[in-house]
Amino acid sequence: MAAVEKKKWSTTKKMIIMILLVLLLIAAIAGIKVMLVMKMIAGMKPPPPATVSTAKAAYQEWQPQLSAVGSMRAARGADLSLDLSGLVTKVNVQSGDEVKEGQLLLQLRDSEDVAQLHQLEAAAALAEVTFGRAKQQLAVQAISKADYDQAAADLKAKQAAVAQQQVNVQRKQLRAPFTGRAGIVTITPGTFLNPGTTIVTLQQLDPVFVDFHLPQKNLADVKVGQKALLKLDAFPGKTFEGEISAINPKVDSDTRNVMIEAKVPNPDKLLTPGMFADVTIDVGTKTRYLTLPQTAIVYNPYGATIYIVKKKADADKEAAEQAKKDGGKQAAAPAAANGAPPIPADALVVTQAFVTTDGTRGDQVAITKGVDDGAEVVTSGQIKLKNGAPITIDNKIQPTDAANPKPQEH
Repeated sequence: MAAVEKKKWSTTKKMIIMILLVLLLIAAIAGIKVMLVMKMIAGMKPPPPATVSTAKAAYQEWQPQLSAVGSMRAARGADLSLDLSGLVTKVNVQSGDEVKEGQLLLQLRDSEDVAQLHQLEAAAALAEVTFGRAKQQLAVQAISKADYDQAAADLKAKQAAVAQQQVNVQRKQLRAPFTGRAGIVTITPGTFLNPGTTIVTLQQLDPVFVDFHLPQKNLADVKVGQKALLKLDAFPGKTFEGEISAINPKVDSDTRNVMIEAKVPNPDKLLTPGMFADVTIDVGTKTRYLTLPQTAIVYNPYGATIYIVKKKADADKEAAEQAKKDGGKQAAAPAAANGAPPIPADALVVTQAFVTTDGTRGDQVAITKGVDDGAEVVTSGQIKLKNGAPITIDNKIQPTDAANPKPQEH
């Protein structure tokens, strides 16, 4: 019995020793692998500094402005048509003609109406003679007052019939209701027109109006008589000046915007109804703002930030002073944490800072808090950066920083 137990104990001991040896072998292999990886990491070169472009924050004179997109509208415009049918006999207007108020533009066949008018005019003339004769006879008591009244009434009826027929003749004439420019004319003599058929478009082009909308929060800054500047894609480099002529007394309940109307002189007839225009209105007085290109601002859910360029020594000094103020410990440099070689004291690094912005103007944004005048700020390449990251600066290509940018075609 003892021999059997001794044999079992010997077998168990051998299994334990084998397991320990296997574990020791696995540990040795893992240790060797870890050493190889650490050696490989140690031999790797640190990534090169990120290449960025920069600009310096500087003060500029800033004229507060309101901007909107407006649509041109003629001072007076109408699609002209007739309220009856007929055959066209004359077309006295051509496409694009400048026409005067009252000018005859189109004539329908009216020979029957004119003949009837002449007949009624003859009857009215006879009634007038009869009335004159009755008036003389009444003066010498040759006829009764009733006969005189009947002659007078007959004359008025005949004259009313003439006036009515004159209206019928005029209804077959299309005349310009105001002075303006005619549109495209496609009607020709011989065409049969139905009532309401558009014959020609007439637009008065001097002056023109531009309608645009502004948020209700800007109502206090807008007044009738303010200057409005217009720019159109059709005329690059040219600015048209007008003034606000009316402000809608009602705010749109859906958009909370209010409609504004500006009157723009158009003596050269360059502006036409339906064109879109960029409208700017100067509001308030000029103010000095610290400005940066809009590309320098990184907008996050927790605020707007920028990356300020500094020397490593200055960045560490500021970090230490800030940590001292906060009563905390200075954070270790990111490079040292990776085992990478330390960043030289004169190397350029970035520090992240929160900023408060105000308005925008073209490619520029106004900064009211968070950066000092003359500070060098990263304007492109921020996606590769983090606080304390080393950088190299390449300003061969700079983001646009214009107050009044113009579209460029390549």
